[in-house]
Amino acid sequence: MDDVLVDRAQLILDKLNVQVQFHVPHTSRLLIAIAGVPASGKSTFATRLVHTLNSLLPAQSQAVLVGLDGWHLTRAQLDAMDDPKHAHDRRGIHWTFDAPAYVDFVARLRDPVQPDTLIYAPSFDHSLKDPTPDAVVITPSHRIVVIEGLYTMLDIDPWRRAAAQIDERWWVQIDPARAKTRLVKRHVQTGVAEDMDEAVWRAENNDEHNGNFISRNLFDVTYTIQSVDDPAYSI
Repeated sequence: MDDVLVDRAQLILDKLNVQVQFHVPHTSRLLIAIAGVPASGKSTFATRLVHTLNSLLPAQSQAVLVGLDGWHLTRAQLDAMDDPKHAHDRRGIHWTFDAPAYVDFVARLRDPVQPDTLIYAPSFDHSLKDPTPDAVVITPSHRIVVIEGLYTMLDIDPWRRAAAQIDERWWVQIDPARAKTRLVKRHVQTGVAEDMDEAVWRAENNDEHNGNFISRNLFDVTYTIQSVDDPAYSI
């Protein structure tokens, strides 16, 4: 996937150069969404893309990575739902995210960049198992914002309103059996599951359902990336 990474980075650089060539004001940002089923490798690809871009870009035109996981509803919010156990069991499905807040965030990224305006995004603290508000800062120098996450290209309301604002929508394609193998291993290693049986249950009853749902409800994809059996891209 490294060749694809370089190709995609060059595409973004070319888009920036076109903006400069045609005197597009430095008040607009390029927005890239990277989605894929759980364990497709989207998070690692997005991280490496931002690192590659920033190694090639000047300080006044940098890229920043934002993860959709920051918009997870908190455990307290799940506790307040009609069926708290079901909500916790299905944590990760689209209705366990604060979709309106995420849509508002993407809309703010589309506002003209002001030299004294910062935009904040949450992140997800895996040790606390809850979001951390305002953990990511998007500054005026961030001309490129890469957003990775399962529902960044979901074609249902209100998610599609955010997807429509994105310039590049990249889908990471992976064989379902390979994704399941990665998921089960990851759930055990990270402590999400206490043992292999629970890991298989979570993969089959939550992750696979979520992945199938987004696969059937994708907003217009501008590029498809084929995931490979590389341990570096198994996240």
